[in-house]
Amino acid sequence: MRKFPLTWLYAPGDRPDIVTKALAAGADVVIIDLEDAVSPDRKQYARAATAERLTDPHSQPIHVRVNAATTPWSQADLTALAHLPGVDALRLPKVTTPQDIKRTTRSLPRELPLYALLESALAIENAYAIATSHPAVRGIALGEADLKADLNATSDHALTWPRSRAIIAARAAALPPPPQSVHPHTRDLTTLTTTSAHGRTLGFLGRAAIHPRQLPVIEAAYLPTPEEIERAEAVLKAAESTEGAQALPDGTFIDKAILEAARRTLSLTTT
Repeated sequence: MRKFPLTWLYAPGDRPDIVTKALAAGADVVIIDLEDAVSPDRKQYARAATAERLTDPHSQPIHVRVNAATTPWSQADLTALAHLPGVDALRLPKVTTPQDIKRTTRSLPRELPLYALLESALAIENAYAIATSHPAVRGIALGEADLKADLNATSDHALTWPRSRAIIAARAAALPPPPQSVHPHTRDLTTLTTTSAHGRTLGFLGRAAIHPRQLPVIEAAYLPTPEEIERAEAVLKAAESTEGAQALPDGTFIDKAILEAARRTLSLTTT
């Protein structure tokens, strides 16, 4: 298992056949979705099918995206699934305030890692407060489709600040960097490639996917290049030297930030 997940693959909870394929697709984490991917008339079936699947633990991390706390299905999802050994974490959609997290934790039969999805302007304003609202919160991420709708935005340019806000809030809360939100066009791998590369420059780590064909593209975008690995190794080697100032052959001075970045780079190459 990779130390830091780079690929998070969604699968609809009312399609056990697709869940089975997702588990075999090679994603670092599989997310069984009971929310947006499932129509209202299929919610009960999706919950029951997911509960049956997760009665026993799996070798692969499985998260469940439950329905939002404001819906009539939320509590039933938590009651049916949170106690099951096959559920490794819950993803909570449409979180807007720290109180949303606290209400959820009070209704859980056991402590589970929680991942909060920020999908509104209010959620972005409260990003750090949500990230630090409870020890069970292990990560935050954006739900960009809903966020764009809430902002009445017609371009991804409107997401520039919310993306940075989520990344900064996660870092300030000592949480892992958020994964990027999904690219909804499953056959457009060119745009997936370019937007994933851009996401990496912003500080995201990995990306959610909705089709297995997206996984190798995301992984390639987020894994360190051979040149980056070589430079990181050189930084660590130079830092271990006791001969004079610590610097690379090109003159780059090695300070604490450079050293930590090199360690982060090499951590992505280990499993």
